[in-house]
Amino acid sequence: MEKVCEFLKGAGTYYLATLDGDKPKVRPFGTVNIFEGKLYIQSGKVKDVSKQIEKNNNVEICAMNKGEWIRIEAKLIEDDRLEARQSMLDAYPSLQKMYQADDGNTIVWYLSEATATISSFVKAPEVITF
Repeated sequence: MEKVCEFLKGAGTYYLATLDGDKPKVRPFGTVNIFEGKLYIQSGKVKDVSKQIEKNNNVEICAMNKGEWIRIEAKLIEDDRLEARQSMLDAYPSLQKMYQADDGNTIVWYLSEATATISSFVKAPEVITF
């Protein structure tokens, strides 16, 4: 899991795919943080992405970093604890201009049942489950 977190941080931007009914939706994300042994991402509750995840928490994440790419299949599980939200905001101080841990809008999810595959054109894929 730590390697997956480092990969995503190194990429800077990753892309999160959700479903909106039967239509795929993909958007850029940048937050990733390990808290209490779980890998978390963050957004706002008012955004469409949050509503889509609430209806179907199966997602896929994809990113490129230094000639390699990662694809992560996972379920996102909301963690509604103040401590989890604050941990993410502490990891990304720039977000504190838009979000507060107790604002009723900040939402964090951890990845569950995750399978990450790191691939490149020059070596065999590496599969990481967590």
